[in-house]
Amino acid sequence: MGLLLLFNGGFMILAALMSGIYQDGVTLEITLAAIVTMLTGIVAMFFTRGHEKEVNRKEGYIIVTFGWIIMSVSGVLPYLFSGAIPDISNAFFETMSGYTTTGASIIDDIEVLPQGILFWRSLTHWIGGMGIIVLAIAILPLLGIGGMQLFAAEAPGPNADKLHPRITDTAKRLWLIYFGYTVAETILLKLAGMSFFDAINHSLSTLSTGGFSTKNSSLAYLNNQPLIQYIVIFFMILAGSNFVLSYFAFKGKVQKILKDEEFKYYGLLIVLFTIITSLVIYFRANVPTSEYHPMVLGDLESTIRHGLFQVVAVLTTTGFVTADFTAWAPFLTVFFFGLMFSGGSAGSTAGGIKIMRHIVIIKNGLLEFKRTLHPNAVIPVRFNNKTVTEHIVYNVIGFFVLYMLLFIIGALVLGFLGLDFESAVGGAASSLGNVGPAFGSLSPLNNFNSLPTLGKWWCGFLMLAGRLELFTVLILMTPYFWKKT
Repeated sequence: MGLLLLFNGGFMILAALMSGIYQDGVTLEITLAAIVTMLTGIVAMFFTRGHEKEVNRKEGYIIVTFGWIIMSVSGVLPYLFSGAIPDISNAFFETMSGYTTTGASIIDDIEVLPQGILFWRSLTHWIGGMGIIVLAIAILPLLGIGGMQLFAAEAPGPNADKLHPRITDTAKRLWLIYFGYTVAETILLKLAGMSFFDAINHSLSTLSTGGFSTKNSSLAYLNNQPLIQYIVIFFMILAGSNFVLSYFAFKGKVQKILKDEEFKYYGLLIVLFTIITSLVIYFRANVPTSEYHPMVLGDLESTIRHGLFQVVAVLTTTGFVTADFTAWAPFLTVFFFGLMFSGGSAGSTAGGIKIMRHIVIIKNGLLEFKRTLHPNAVIPVRFNNKTVTEHIVYNVIGFFVLYMLLFIIGALVLGFLGLDFESAVGGAASSLGNVGPAFGSLSPLNNFNSLPTLGKWWCGFLMLAGRLELFTVLILMTPYFWKKT
């Protein structure tokens, strides 16, 4: 955790440099936040310098959960010191939303913030996304989280009995791909007409599937620049796919990508959902004039682009918006609500339940018909032409049940705190799925600032639980976890 604080402080230095370049008046404050964070990390490392290097499973859960919390606690300092977000509840919500790559915001006017703070805000996304890739590929399969073992054998990462040095090797490769994609998108967005500052901020948010923008109206600010939106769509699709497949692509193993079952469904769902959305927009949508610069009704390219953009943004839990999709049509409001429970691919920076788990659950459900007719037959679930063990199937089903239960509890708590049905249900689904924009008073036209203080802390908890695959966080709340064995 001390090491994490050192990394966090180092990234704050980058934000301070950006602040200095643009002379936005908060360079000293961000630098001070970096110094405090790094000194705390050094002290923590000094007092634990004699620790054992081996990490057991229990310690793994603690490190992952508290690592994210301590990053978020230290991440509020630039906001507080600069006065950009003086309230600690609001600052913590914004920071947790950043690190968990949720993209929900409490800031009413983003465009008045200093460039250094805007850059730090986007950096929290990028740091969180980078951490999630390594977590999903290297750590969670070892901890047996939610069926993530399914693709562990395909990853260029560790075996169950080998924690070091292959995790380090995996992390380096995946970070290099992640960094490379970020640089590539920044260059393309700059060439397409964005300013360098906006290009790098949106790239940091896209690759992490976060959704923080430097504009109040998000990507709707650029509705008259289709090329920029198509570039963002392309990189959102990349970010929502398994990063292991990108590794295979760079190794020239294209056949592995084409044979990947989850990737096939991922592509198919994007195409199918885009067709459905575009048809409804074209024939049924009611798009009011607003600051979101709505598309031209009846224009086919505009309709398809906005449909594709919103489908990919919600499916990959990126949360960028090009319009207030909750105002298009009642059908699409319900449709996008359902998409919030999908999520991207396992091993991506996307949140949600993940397509892989949906495939396993649906296949197991369909096989129950055969098992009913042939009770003595052994009919296993197969994924990527490999048999899925019963243990993993139960793990995936358990994850799904817990996810839905936490969503219901999350909505009930928000309802108890005074939110209307649409806002409570949407807020819980968005926070738990790390999507960003929700419905009702939390729609893309609004933000989460209207939440009561307790509601902000509660949504912060839902973001953390959803981002860390539920079990990692919830297991710490069970009494038997803390019993000595």
